[in-house]
Amino acid sequence: MTDTTERRMGGNATMHTRGTGRVRTAVVWDALRRTVDELAGPEGRALDVIDAGGGTGGFAVPLAGLGHRVTVVDASPDALAALERRAAEAGVAVESVQGDAGELLDLIGPARADLVLCHSVLEYVDDPAAAMAAVAGAVRPGGAVSVLVAGRVAAALHRAVGGHFDDARRALDDPAGRWGDRDPVPLRFTRQALSELAVAAGLRVTELHGVRIFADLVPGGVLDGDPEAVESLIALESAAAVHPVLRDLATQLHLLARG
Repeated sequence: MTDTTERRMGGNATMHTRGTGRVRTAVVWDALRRTVDELAGPEGRALDVIDAGGGTGGFAVPLAGLGHRVTVVDASPDALAALERRAAEAGVAVESVQGDAGELLDLIGPARADLVLCHSVLEYVDDPAAAMAAVAGAVRPGGAVSVLVAGRVAAALHRAVGGHFDDARRALDDPAGRWGDRDPVPLRFTRQALSELAVAAGLRVTELHGVRIFADLVPGGVLDGDPEAVESLIALESAAAVHPVLRDLATQLHLLARG
């Protein structure tokens, strides 16, 4: 997860990532910011946020910096220790609970959050449907869920661009979207499969974005030391995020839904 800072200007809180890492997270942060503002309402009330699989706090710490009550649930004690250090450095409080996303209801309880994040988790759990159901059960009626997963089509595209044409074909043919035995990602999703998973869990899908459509294909040197290029690429990513064709090519798919 990229490092994140929070800046308050004129009473309005905005979240930023440092350097070119902003390109990779800008679409997700923009969607989360809109969602948080809507849930918080005109009075800007503090929200209860659960970050399932939140790791070292790349999303949790900035949200806590905005004044929200954030709990991170993660199976890794090392990640939770890093989270605590990161929160302390940022001067915010984040609660940490060790456990898996599928155990969310046992660990936290039902209907406990206004916003539940489940980012880069469903690819690695044994039962994605059960994990999605747990996430849906943890959100209060009218609350929001943010899910980020690996995109299936992008795996084939990236392997082909790298000259691994057989891997690309395997990624297209494999039901899990894997390009081979050395593929570190156990499962990838299409837009339709992700939406169906959310609906089956009782969620109402409101937005679905493509994340990192171009960012992972642009050579790093193109952006180094060029803030204007970074901003231009962010603008392109934002425009392409909801394009009916381009978003299916994204490295990640970001779903927002309501409980």
